[in-house]
Amino acid sequence: MLQYIKATYYSFPVQLVLLHFKKFQVLLVFWFILFSTINGVFMRSFGADALFLSPEYLNNVNALSTGIVGAAMGAFIMSWNITTFILFSRHFRFLATASKPFLKYCINNFILPLLLLIFYFVKAVQFSRTKELLTNGEISLLTVGFLIGFFLVIAISFLYFFTADKSIIRQMTPTISSPQLFKSQFRHSEVKLSESRIIKVKWYLNTPFSVKKVRDVSHYSREFIESIFNRHHFSAILSIFVAFIFLVVVGFFMDKPFFQLPAAASILIFFAILISISGAFSYFLQSWSIPFVILLFLILNFLYKHDVIDPTNKAYGLNYTNKNERPDYNRETLLKLCTPSKVGRDEQNMISILESWKRKQHEEKPVLYIINTSGGGNRSATFTMNVMQRLNKLSGGHLMDKVFLITGASGGMFGAAYFRELARMKANGNDSIHLDDHRYADAISQDLLNPLFSSFVARDLASPAQKFKVGNYEYIKDRGYAFEQKLNSNTKGVLNSLLKDMSADEKSAKIPLMLLSSVVTRDSRTMLISSQPISFLMRPIYDTSKLSGMDPDAIDFGAFFSKLDPMNLRLLTALRMNATFPYVLPNVWLPTNPVVDVMDAGFRDNFGEQLAIRFLNVFREWVLKNTRGVVLIQIRDRKTGGWENPYESSDVTEIFTKPLLLLQHNWYKMQEYNQDDLLSISQNIFGGAFYKFTFQYVPKNVDEGAALNFHLTRQEKLDLANALNSPYNQVVFRKVRSLLDSKSN
Repeated sequence: MLQYIKATYYSFPVQLVLLHFKKFQVLLVFWFILFSTINGVFMRSFGADALFLSPEYLNNVNALSTGIVGAAMGAFIMSWNITTFILFSRHFRFLATASKPFLKYCINNFILPLLLLIFYFVKAVQFSRTKELLTNGEISLLTVGFLIGFFLVIAISFLYFFTADKSIIRQMTPTISSPQLFKSQFRHSEVKLSESRIIKVKWYLNTPFSVKKVRDVSHYSREFIESIFNRHHFSAILSIFVAFIFLVVVGFFMDKPFFQLPAAASILIFFAILISISGAFSYFLQSWSIPFVILLFLILNFLYKHDVIDPTNKAYGLNYTNKNERPDYNRETLLKLCTPSKVGRDEQNMISILESWKRKQHEEKPVLYIINTSGGGNRSATFTMNVMQRLNKLSGGHLMDKVFLITGASGGMFGAAYFRELARMKANGNDSIHLDDHRYADAISQDLLNPLFSSFVARDLASPAQKFKVGNYEYIKDRGYAFEQKLNSNTKGVLNSLLKDMSADEKSAKIPLMLLSSVVTRDSRTMLISSQPISFLMRPIYDTSKLSGMDPDAIDFGAFFSKLDPMNLRLLTALRMNATFPYVLPNVWLPTNPVVDVMDAGFRDNFGEQLAIRFLNVFREWVLKNTRGVVLIQIRDRKTGGWENPYESSDVTEIFTKPLLLLQHNWYKMQEYNQDDLLSISQNIFGGAFYKFTFQYVPKNVDEGAALNFHLTRQEKLDLANALNSPYNQVVFRKVRSLLDSKSN
């Protein structure tokens, strides 16, 4: 028994696993991330596991989509084999004398890939049954698709290396068969090979089902053995180069849905590239790898600082070419935007819009409805659309006539903006639109991650810059552009408009006013985007004779960029700026002095409530005089109260991590506590005629709720739709309906 254990331990497959853990451990990080992601641990709250276990391609999960992921998995594993073969070849020189050395290496390097594949299939089958609600037949088709894609890439790879082996043999045969020529080329034969000090191999797999004893190659010169490996290394590096060229080509055609790979495939290809690059650095630069990386960083940083390279994302529609009239981002500039006279003019403009809204209500003192919707990716977008469709039905199809203002963050505003734009098209004569049609909820729930990740890998990292135009201005295509194009495609062009296209309809109150926002990373001020002037929202309203001056904590986008064509901004871009989750989407850089960038609105006001309360406070006199009450309808993708997902840790690491992660974990809860305070103050101002009704998404099973990302599974979509019928939400619907049905005396 001990003999078999020792034989197994000194076998090539086991020694290779040990070698991976002993040398270049950084390459194992990619395997750890994959195992952790597939297991639903890494980025669990963002639903990263669904990207691998239920990959979408052309809006469908089918054998083709899993086949693409299978092919990408094959590419990842082959990249791993190629890179480690190059890095570790000096530790197993006996393979140089075997036929097809690289094939032999791959056969013996099977343990990690096989474990990953088995683990993946187990998890994928479970996920398909419980999340995608697929039958055994459908699961079998997905499995077959994956295997076809996987083995196709493996077969092509080995075919390439078999051809390379034959070429190497043809090149080496004349030298080997001639002792004189051999001696002249490898004259340093006195330098004998020594065994590896890291691994000791006695047996290796000659084929998947046969073993062979390691051959003694100590009588060969080091130069001869390394010449054979170097020829294989060249073939391996050439294959990586071809793969990179493939990505460049894909990047050029990324606008075509055909080239928008499943997100999992993009991630696997990205990992394959990173592994190859890491291996190349280590192999060619050896101990100079880290100094070279530092030098490369310094060079790129220098080029970036001097505007030689510009990887930043832009606000599509805004003028970046007019550098002479870029606004200064400082206190003085912001104060000039909210002078009493300017605020007074903007307030009068808004009061005229309020009066237009009031005339539509057909009663002396109507109820003023405001919708707040929370951030939360596609789950919030879908839940918001579902709630608004139900409310529209309860109001007899007049929800958008009764609502005056819509605010919110991130995904929730996708759903709200989509519904409002559909209502705008209907109000402008498009009778083909039926606002209660379930197709609209299906459309806003469609995947947004695939083109985003595909563009990041194939366009942001690999392909040369491609450009497009919005009006007269030119921009570079990146993952931000790909995201907007996919959102536009999902919604059939409904959101493809500019701020100026909405101005007239908002000014006449034909549709509700919509305020979009983002957060300036420089100082956390809010960038407010609207088709109307809104300087009155730049700072809280207060009595200057009794309180010391308050600097603006918000910026009127239209006024601030008045000389840079702000109303030419795409609505799609404004929505993306409102939903720029870190790293997933690029921050949007704005043409200011100095340059500033903005990100997700949720960092300041994830529920849209703070902005709505400030608006009500500014116009409280008009509201008290002209309405019989205010109703805040909040649509949120999580439970109220702050009891959900408590920050817990049961190991010693919490001593170090809690101070760092506490704020991040409880950020939205702290916003809610603060906004509850503001609500109580508002109720004191408006009296008993101030209502807040909250619709909340609570999953049927707490551990199986829809993830916070831009991708939803079939089960998650059903869960979001069914959440409307929860006892809690049904009570809220009845309360809202009673108000909708009521009339002033």
